Amino acid sequence: MARDSRVDDYIAQSAEPLRPLLEQLRDMAHRALPEAEEAIKWSVPHFTVRGKNVAGMSAFKAHCAFGIHGDAMSRRFIRVTSEADMPREAELTALLREAADRILGGRPAGTARAQRKPRPEIPMPAEFAAMLAAVPGAQATFERFAPSHRRDYLAWITDAKTAATREKRMAQAAEWIAEGKTRNWKYEKPLKSS
Repeated sequence: MARDSRVDDYIAQSAEPLRPLLEQLRDMAHRALPEAEEAIKWSVPHFTVRGKNVAGMSAFKAHCAFGIHGDAMSRRFIRVTSEADMPREAELTALLREAADRILGGRPAGTARAQRKPRPEIPMPAEFAAMLAAVPGAQATFERFAPSHRRDYLAWITDAKTAATREKRMAQAAEWIAEGKTRNWKYEKPLKSS
């Protein structure tokens, strides 16, 4: 990997105690990513692979930071104030290789996130089912709605405190559903026709 003279200048302009730390981080990055190139982006040194940012380092008054792009937020920044804070080379190499593979593979950060459990269906009241069946087209439209839209209507109806409110909401819902409207149709932006 070619070293950029601008990175040399950046390190030379840093505070005296940080210079050896920045050089050490730089050398570790070179060993971890031999194919990487150096660049100055956002006024700080970065390591890029095929034009994509993999990591960057920056110097402050009393510490330096090494940031890994495309990584989960919990491990993204490493703060180094002294030799004792320096990350182990094997650990940093693994993080850099993982980030480079993820960035070059086009996978977003945090892809190992747990899958969301589907929400349980709200049971349809028998009176509402009868009301939908009585209005032409309402039942078929309701069944075509996304689960979230069906859940919105059913929650709105079942959350009514009094029977009168419940009846009023069921009648209103049946009318809107027959027109193909979702529960919060008033607040949705109309689609532009081309």
